Amino acid sequence: MSTIVLGVQWGDEGKGKLCDILSSDVQICARATGGRNCGHTVVTAGTSYDFHMLPSGLLHPNTTNLIGPGVVLHVPTFFSELANIEAKGVKNAQPRLKVSTRCPLNLDLHAAADRLREGQLGKKNIGTTGKGIGPAYSSKAERSTVLLADLLDDEEFGDRIRAMEKDYKLRYGGDLAGYDVEAEIKELENFREKLRPFAIDDIEFVEEAQQQGKKILIEGAQSALLDNTYGTWPFVTSTSTTFGGVMAGLNLNYRKVESVIGVLKAYSTRVGSGPFPTEDFGDVCNKLQEIGHEFGVTTGRRRRCGWLDLVSAKYSQHVNHYDVLNLTKLDILDTFEEIQVAVAYKHPDTGKEITSFPASAKLLSRVEVVYKTMKGWNTKTTGTKSFDALPKEAQDYIIFIEDFLGVKIKWIGCGPKREDILVRSL
Repeated sequence: MSTIVLGVQWGDEGKGKLCDILSSDVQICARATGGRNCGHTVVTAGTSYDFHMLPSGLLHPNTTNLIGPGVVLHVPTFFSELANIEAKGVKNAQPRLKVSTRCPLNLDLHAAADRLREGQLGKKNIGTTGKGIGPAYSSKAERSTVLLADLLDDEEFGDRIRAMEKDYKLRYGGDLAGYDVEAEIKELENFREKLRPFAIDDIEFVEEAQQQGKKILIEGAQSALLDNTYGTWPFVTSTSTTFGGVMAGLNLNYRKVESVIGVLKAYSTRVGSGPFPTEDFGDVCNKLQEIGHEFGVTTGRRRRCGWLDLVSAKYSQHVNHYDVLNLTKLDILDTFEEIQVAVAYKHPDTGKEITSFPASAKLLSRVEVVYKTMKGWNTKTTGTKSFDALPKEAQDYIIFIEDFLGVKIKWIGCGPKREDILVRSL
C-alpha cells in the first residue's frame, strides 16, 4: 500500500520530518516530482541532514529509496548530496538508492538559462531558485532534453545538449554567463559509469513492489499552491506538485493508495515572488522569521511570513482531498498574545466575499482578508507528547483548523527534533 505526503500551501511546511518518521515503517521511500529546487531538513541524534535531490528515507537502514521518472535529475548534486550524508554517518546508502532511467536531466545549461531569463524579467521575475527546473521541464515538453537512459546508452547525447545551448542563445539573445557546454558534456561522460549501478527500470521495480504488498511512501515536493496548474500561476513551479502529479511521476496503482497526508504549517510562509494574501510586513513577520528560523533550505532566502491562511488551505484540500493532516511548528506561536487566522477573502472593488480561490494572481494580490482573532496560549509547547497536554487555547486553535477544513489533524509538530511530534488517536 502507498502513502502520499503532500504540502498544503507554498512549501517549507516540514514534510521532510514526517517523511523521515514514516520511512521507518516502509520498505520504499520515493520521490515523484521536482528536482534539486526542493529542500527537506531532518534533525536526528543532534545531526541535521538537508535533502534536495535524494529521498530522506535514506536515513533508515532498511528502506530502499527511489527517484522516480517525474523528477529532473541534476547529476552533480546527486553525488555531492550522497557523499554528504555518507560523511555524516549514513550507512549502506548506495545499495539502497535507485534512479529511474526515464528521469530527464537537469543540466547546468538549464540553470544558466534560468538565471538569464529571471534577470531579463527584472522586477517581474518569478523568483525561481535559479536551479534550472523550469527550463529542464520545458526541455522535456519540447522533446529536446536528455534522459538518464540517453546518458547511459547513447553516445550522441552531447549533440542534444549542444543544440539546446544554441537554442537558448538565440531565444534569449545573450550569452549564458560563462557556461561551457563542452565541459558539461565531459563531466556527464565521467559520471556515466558511476551512475549505472543506481539506474533501474522504475516500472518493473514499483510494479513488483506493489504486487508483493510492500509499503511505499511518496515524499511530495513543494506544495499545492506552487502547482503548475492549480497554484498561484504564473508564480509557481514547473511541474505538478499535487496528487495528480504524483500519479504521473510514479506508476502507482491508485487502488493501492492507502492515505494522502497534507502537511500544513501553523502559520503561512512563502519564498519568491507572487501573491501572498496574509503576508505581514512588520513585527509579526519578523518574529515568525526569527523564532521559526524561516530561511530557505535550498536558497538561504528569508521566507515571507504571515498568519495562517485557511482559505487557500481549504482550496488545497479541494484539489488534493487529504485524508488527514500534519500541523507543523505549533511551538513557534507559543509567545503570541493573539493569533489571527484568515477565514475569507473579499473582492477589493465590490467588498463582496469571494467564494472561490482566485485563479488571477492580480486579483489574489489585491483581496481583502477577513481574519478571525484567537487567544494565544503563552505557554511552551516544545516537546509536548499528547494532545490533552497542550494548553486549551492551542487545542482550540487546532480544532478550529480541523472544523474549517473538514480534515482531522493526526500529527502535531512541537519542536525541531525528530521526536518533537505528537500523534493523536483518531
